[in-house]
Amino acid sequence: MSFGGPQWPQQPQDPYQQDPYRQDPYQQGAYQQNQPYTADTPDWSALAEASEKRTRRRRLLLAGGAVLATGLVGTMIAMAIVSTNTKDDDGANLADTTSGAPELPTDTAKPQPSFSSVAPPPPPNPMDFISSAQKDKAPLSAESLFPGKKLTMGDRVYAKGATASTTNCAAAAEDGLGAVLDKHGCTRVIRATYERDGVAITVGVALFDTKAAALKAKDDARGGVTPLAGSGVNGFCQAQTVCLRRANAIGRYAYFTQAGFTSGKKVTKSDEAVFKTSDDLGTFAFNQIYARGRTQASAAATAPATGGQ
Repeated sequence: MSFGGPQWPQQPQDPYQQDPYRQDPYQQGAYQQNQPYTADTPDWSALAEASEKRTRRRRLLLAGGAVLATGLVGTMIAMAIVSTNTKDDDGANLADTTSGAPELPTDTAKPQPSFSSVAPPPPPNPMDFISSAQKDKAPLSAESLFPGKKLTMGDRVYAKGATASTTNCAAAAEDGLGAVLDKHGCTRVIRATYERDGVAITVGVALFDTKAAALKAKDDARGGVTPLAGSGVNGFCQAQTVCLRRANAIGRYAYFTQAGFTSGKKVTKSDEAVFKTSDDLGTFAFNQIYARGRTQASAAATAPATGGQ
């Protein structure tokens, strides 16, 4: 396809190739002239002039030699004077040129770089802080775990309802989950409810002393966390209504969700809105718990620089 002009740069043209009928002037005889005929007889005047030039050159060479001899005599006299002035010098002040290369100074103005042979310790692992009650010392409340008045996940906005916190773990669970929590040493349950477009969900986060205890509570889970109504969210998942219950764990925390319709409608496998709500709030709970570990790990990493312990 042409774009209105030559596609590539053109090579320069030879001016003698543009006109095939033009000839190179250097191939013609225009610059060849006839030279006059000369005989082979010697030129006596030229020979005489050459002899006179040789005589003048010989005189100049003799004069130059006299000047050079005079300069040499002066140089010898000057050297003799220098030698006389230093006759008492035994050579102690002369530089020693027989030694090796000069030694470099051992003390320099600039500090020399130093490298530690000890590798720096690895950064703290956030999971170490949220896996044991002995290290997980950051303040914890319903507001710090579930902050704000709403939750945004992608293009979905959930309004936050009521929150609660209790050390009576069994009181925050139903249908057998309370007994499981007590069995594995639950010390606290924090709950929060969210609602969007007629779908409500309660998230319950249960605390244990160890990661192993939380994992066992998750594996043995049955029943669910008790739905928490109020603060603008009507009751849901009551009586014989079918709701979506899920359980998971991270570190020393086990978390449970129960989601359903505020209208009392039963949840079926085709209700994508309920499953999506459960996914969003389960992800949010996981991220909030892990954020506690990351915050405490960062504080521990900077503690030596600030004089902390």
